[in-house]
Amino acid sequence: MKSTLLRRFACAWAASAVLLLAGCGFHLEGRTVLPAVMRRPYLQASDQQSDFVHSLRRDLLISGAHPVRGPAHATAIIVVHESRVKRVLSVSATNRPTEYEVVYAVQFSVIAGGKTLLEKQTVRTSRSYTFSENLLLATEHEQAILTGAMGRELADIVMRRLAKL
Repeated sequence: MKSTLLRRFACAWAASAVLLLAGCGFHLEGRTVLPAVMRRPYLQASDQQSDFVHSLRRDLLISGAHPVRGPAHATAIIVVHESRVKRVLSVSATNRPTEYEVVYAVQFSVIAGGKTLLEKQTVRTSRSYTFSENLLLATEHEQAILTGAMGRELADIVMRRLAKL
């Protein structure tokens, strides 16, 4: 009798949890529900191999979209302009850089059927890192890792905005 009551309680609790999660709009991380116009997007970017474009293409695929190679067969065109700026944040007593800041900015818009669905928007992120001439190879590797992470972060932001179309 006790085990039957316990099973019913566990089933009711599990059903309640599922309903609560479904009701609040919960979905697995990495999967963004995109509108139908984004089924076959074309990414128009000057650098098709950048960290951002690579991450955005991966996120589109995960979300069920099928990016196309040319604008002729696309349901929407995502126009992307990227910029990365590196500037010195601090210098040593001998006037050598010891800390840099990298700013990664992406300007994007979405066009479909000759109409602009999303006006030009700019998203940006920045990171700083220390620099040592003695560890030049490691410092360059750190900058590459930071730039990749920043590209993924910006792609996530853009995906959330594309989902609101």
